[in-house]
Parts: sequence; structure tokens; C-alpha cells
Amino acid sequence: MATQSRSITESLHAEIEQTPERYRPLLLRLVHSFRQGVEEDEPWSSAEECLREGLRDMKAGRVHPIETLWDRVGAD
Repeated sequence: MATQSRSITESLHAEIEQTPERYRPLLLRLVHSFRQGVEEDEPWSSAEECLREGLRDMKAGRVHPIETLWDRVGAD
């Protein structure tokens, strides 16, 4: 696990180094906001729990045909 973590950290550093200097303040804000959001969020659900929740929604009739999902977007 430590090797994977180190590899991810090294990849992040490489991406930062490839980011033009003028965009780094924005990148810092994005990373900072992401970290804060993750810390404040409740733990992420597992794929299994997400599937169960989707099935509960389906059984309860809380679903819409996919063709209609975007119909009301921008209607206001």
C-alpha cells in the first residue's frame, strides 16, 4: 500500500510540474477545495450500497426514463 501511495504522490507531483506556472494558483485552490470537501463529506458509499439504493429507488417508483432526464434543465 505504501508503494501505491508513493506512486500516486509522485504522479501528482509530476502533474504539478507539468502545469504552467500561471495556472498553479488555480490548481492549488482546486486541490484545497477538494480536500476540504472530502473531509467534510460523510464516508463514500460502497458500490454495493449504491446498487442497493438504486434498487430501492426503482422499487419505490423514484425513477424517470433516461430520455426525460434533461427535459427540465435550463427550462427556467
